[in-house]
Amino acid sequence: MAAFLNLIVFCLIEFNLSIQQPTVTKTDLEKSLYEVQDNVLIKTRDGAEISAIVVRKKGIESPKPVIFQFTIYVRDTDRDLNELKEAVDKGYIGVIAYTRGKRFSANEILPYEYDGNDAYDVIDWISNQKWCNGKIGMYGGSYNGFTQWAASKKLHPALKTIVPYVAARPGLGWPMENNIFINPNYEWSFYVGNNKHLDNEVGNDRRRFRKMQDTWWETGTAYNKLDSIDGTPNKLFQRWIKHPSYDEYWRNMAPYKEEFAQIDIPILSIDGYYNDSQNSGLYYLKEHYKYNPKADHYLIIGPYSHFGAQRQGDAILNGYTVDSNALINTSEITYQWFDYILRNGAKPKILRDKINYQVMGANEWKSASSIDNMSNANLKLYLAHKKSEEFYSLTSQKPDKKTFLDQQVDFTDRDEYNNDYYPDPIIKKEIETSNGFNFISEPLRESVIVNGSFSGEIVASINKKDMDIGVTLYEVLPNGTYFHLSYFIGRASYSKDITTRNLLQPNKIEIIPFSNTRLVSKKLEKGSRLLVSLNVNKNPFSQLNYGTGKEVSHETINDASEPLEVKWYNDSFVNIPVLKKQN
Repeated sequence: MAAFLNLIVFCLIEFNLSIQQPTVTKTDLEKSLYEVQDNVLIKTRDGAEISAIVVRKKGIESPKPVIFQFTIYVRDTDRDLNELKEAVDKGYIGVIAYTRGKRFSANEILPYEYDGNDAYDVIDWISNQKWCNGKIGMYGGSYNGFTQWAASKKLHPALKTIVPYVAARPGLGWPMENNIFINPNYEWSFYVGNNKHLDNEVGNDRRRFRKMQDTWWETGTAYNKLDSIDGTPNKLFQRWIKHPSYDEYWRNMAPYKEEFAQIDIPILSIDGYYNDSQNSGLYYLKEHYKYNPKADHYLIIGPYSHFGAQRQGDAILNGYTVDSNALINTSEITYQWFDYILRNGAKPKILRDKINYQVMGANEWKSASSIDNMSNANLKLYLAHKKSEEFYSLTSQKPDKKTFLDQQVDFTDRDEYNNDYYPDPIIKKEIETSNGFNFISEPLRESVIVNGSFSGEIVASINKKDMDIGVTLYEVLPNGTYFHLSYFIGRASYSKDITTRNLLQPNKIEIIPFSNTRLVSKKLEKGSRLLVSLNVNKNPFSQLNYGTGKEVSHETINDASEPLEVKWYNDSFVNIPVLKKQN
């Protein structure tokens, strides 16, 4: 339970980052050395209004480069002013703008949908101000990371660089992951959409949304009736669940495919191994290099959570004490980058190559020219059916004879959960073995570094038309404890094409590829083993796929009369990228 509560915290309360910020009021700033314009309204090309704040150093008239944030989170009396003041103290002009409908904007609040075009218009306005020297840089995390990529969909000539942290990607990591809608996103829509600022009262009402979730789970009501259970219409939630595929609705919000080819500005991305939206943030980087192999795009990544990557990390992360050299100062590195790009300063020292990553357990940083070049070997391990005590074998030898393991999942049973995938705590004394299957390797003969994102193919047949699966990767330490490395959850019917649902044929053997897993770097000692947990995703924390082939949001417990029967075949495998010592 604690694991999923942590997931809920990630999805909902980004405002916690500002709780301990010192309050700096408008009056305080006006009495100091700062020139504050706090009621700017910028007209967009389609007639909407964008509310913005501009902070400059008093008495300085010469044009300067501008540091710009574009956000849905209105914290205009404390955190936002502090960050604008920081930009000014470092020799820049500070500008923050709020997405349409927020603060003084009279428009409707519709997260994500207009941010690309609106960002272009705000950048255009900034570039035409006498205090701007024509160079603009953007930065920020999560939603603010998304708005930078939205702004890159059609680049304005004045936008010279972006620094997205843990960037969200609507339709891929928020509000759904691999085409499965995740429950905690539900209440976020109230938090940002209820008023012109932020609805902290709703954001803190954990009891309300836990009650809603538990009632949905226990009654088996259709997923699209969550707001009926809650008793409050949720227009944004209803808008989102109408798009279960990664369709044009989502694709229009940020660069897609060939649009990445025209992004030729330098970029610094910052992310974390235990950032819940990592698959969103790294999607941008991978697609950028795919369509623009000459992209000037750097990555810093380490053992950080969604919030930790946006500040200085956490010394203890989900119970795991991180290496001492993993803790970085995100803000300091960001301004070093801005000085490098906008003022011809020195490149941040941490950027030794394009991919810069901290190796957990080794207390060191490494660099590589690409994600693929983080590894020099690949462990292809089959989910074999030879059993030793409670675990099956994870072996490099493809089984000679094709066999399968049977699993039956009764969706009417609400006492049992399947797929305990979430990494909290990161280190466990035991893992769930009452359902699903666990496959363990032989002890490693030498130390290696798991370096990258694991992938694989699940070979299975089911008696229905669809299922949601979970695959979790652990290191089993010599002392018997389990270190959570990475995980995958996804919908089988979208495994080959996230834009189009392709239902499975009942009782036919199907190949279900998966690849959108969390990137990680962890040194595995000699004697450690690798363990893969395979299961059907069935729990109260995300959509429940009953397998009828109907739209999942419409399915109810009445569709669960026949249990799901799965045959997991032993030619299923995982690919784990590793870095081995070279002779």
